[in-house]
Amino acid sequence: MPTIRIGRALLMLLGGFAVIAASAAMCVARAETPNAVTIKNFMFTPMALTIKAGSTVTWKNLDGEPHTVVNDAGMFRSAALDQNDSYQYKFDKPGVYHVFCGIHPNMKETITVQ
Repeated sequence: MPTIRIGRALLMLLGGFAVIAASAAMCVARAETPNAVTIKNFMFTPMALTIKAGSTVTWKNLDGEPHTVVNDAGMFRSAALDQNDSYQYKFDKPGVYHVFCGIHPNMKETITVQ
């Protein structure tokens, strides 16, 4: 009987390590998503992003309200993004791009392309 208890305890311990390792791997995968902008709490996060020319930025709306992604120079404009919808734009030329939400113009961010 003691051998069975030790075996169960060992299995539980190893299972706990597996859960911790899986959780850490998921956090790393999320952190390494390049050029991702989250729309949440009526904000773009990050509010300033620097990327290389030729890079694509992906915006994802996590709010329950629709938002748009609009460049103030008129280069791009997304449709209304509902919750969990995404929009992508490829920045080919260096420069500073000012972005805002067309529905909520106080939501702003700056994309700097090098």
